[in-house]
Amino acid sequence: MKYQEGDKIIVLLTNEEGKVIEIMNDKMVMIEVKGVRFPAYMDQIDFPYFKMFSEKRIVEKKKIFIDNVKQEKGNLKIKVDNGVFLALMPVFDKDVFDDDVVEKFKIYLINQTDTAFNFIYRLFFSGENSFELKNNIHPHSDFYLHDVNFEDLSDNPRFDVEFCLTIPDKKKAPYYETSLKLKAKQIFKRIEEIQLKNEPMFSYPLFQSYPDKVDEERVDLSSLGNAGFRIYELSKVKENLPPARSVVDLHIEKLIDNWKHLSNFEILTIQLKEFEKFFDLAVAHQQLEFTVIHGVGVGKLRDEIHDILRLKKEVKSFVNQYHNLYGYGATEIYFSY
Repeated sequence: MKYQEGDKIIVLLTNEEGKVIEIMNDKMVMIEVKGVRFPAYMDQIDFPYFKMFSEKRIVEKKKIFIDNVKQEKGNLKIKVDNGVFLALMPVFDKDVFDDDVVEKFKIYLINQTDTAFNFIYRLFFSGENSFELKNNIHPHSDFYLHDVNFEDLSDNPRFDVEFCLTIPDKKKAPYYETSLKLKAKQIFKRIEEIQLKNEPMFSYPLFQSYPDKVDEERVDLSSLGNAGFRIYELSKVKENLPPARSVVDLHIEKLIDNWKHLSNFEILTIQLKEFEKFFDLAVAHQQLEFTVIHGVGVGKLRDEIHDILRLKKEVKSFVNQYHNLYGYGATEIYFSY
C-alpha cells in the first residue's frame, strides 16, 4: 500500500495539504484538509515532498543536516539499470526555523527484471533485528517496505534480503542472500547528490541478475582416504569436531608465549584468527551462547569483532556491557539457528 494512516499528502486539484485519516480500500483513502474529512481516490493525491522537487524554489534555504544544497527543477523518476535495488526516499519536514530537514525515509524494493521473486527482508540496527517482512514482488514493479526514522540510520543499519524465484527453475539457484551495510556519512552524501540532481530517492543495487544453480562437484572420497584424510559420516561429524568453548580469552599472552616482538597488526591478526576458530566451533556445536574476552584498551579488537559479528547470519544478538567477571572487556554473543 502506497499510503499509510497519518501520511502527509497534497490534493493535486487544489494544491492543498492534508493527511491520510483512514485506508478505505486499495483505491480510496479518507483524508483531512483544513479540518474537513472526505474520501479521495489515490490518483487524486500525492506526497507533498514530490512537490518540493517539481516546483522552482524562490529562496534557497539551508538545511540542518545537509549544508548548502540547492533544489532545482528535475525529473521525479528514479533511474536504475536492470536488476533489483533497495531504494531510500527521504521525507522532508520543517523545523522551528522553517528550514527543510529530513524527517524519515521510505524504504522500497525495486525490481527492474522480468522475474517475480519471493523475498524475506530484515533490518538490523547495531546487530539487533528491528524489522522483518516476508512477501513477493512482481516484475518491473516497486514494493514499499516500511519507514525508517532519519536518526535511526546512525545506528549502523544493515539491510538483509533473501530472494527465491516465485516460479522455481531447476537451472537457477534455490535462493540468493544479499546484505547492505550503510554508514551515516554515506547516506548524507547520497542525499546531497539527489538534491543537486533533483531526484526524489537514491538506490543501492542488490543484484543484477538472479544467479544460476551451481553444480556440486563430486569428490572421490576413496582417493581422499588414501591420501591420509579422515572421512566421517555426516551424522557423526559433530562427534569428531574439536571441543568448543563457552568463553575464549583473546589476550595475546593467553594465546602465545613469545609475543613482545610482534607488531600491533600481527597481534591483532593472531587474536582475530583465534576468535574465528572458536566462533566456528561454537556454531558447529550449535551453542546458544558464546563469550569472547577482548579487553578494554583502545577498543580496536572489540570493534573488529563487532564488525565481524554483524555479518554472521547465525548471530541473533551480541552485547558489550558490564560483566561482574570481565568488566567492559567482554562481548556476549547469542546464536539463533
